[in-house]
Amino acid sequence: MTPENLYKQIRRLAIFLIGISIVLIGCILFFTPGPAIIVIPAGLALLATEFIWAKKLLKKFKETTYSISKSAKEVIKKNF
Repeated sequence: MTPENLYKQIRRLAIFLIGISIVLIGCILFFTPGPAIIVIPAGLALLATEFIWAKKLLKKFKETTYSISKSAKEVIKKNF
């Protein structure tokens, strides 16, 4: 294994460990007071720099939050 490949693998592992830790902290924040809705996407964004599955999950998360936001705006307009 060349030093360049070794560096890439170590970098990928570090991003995975840090990203997963951030996502897990976000999951804990769902059950405790805290900004889980901000922390989880931050962890996914970090993971998406190296992993395609995280990029797809982040995209789905963005689409879902956009849809919820749009629905909430419509309800607010309708009621106020």
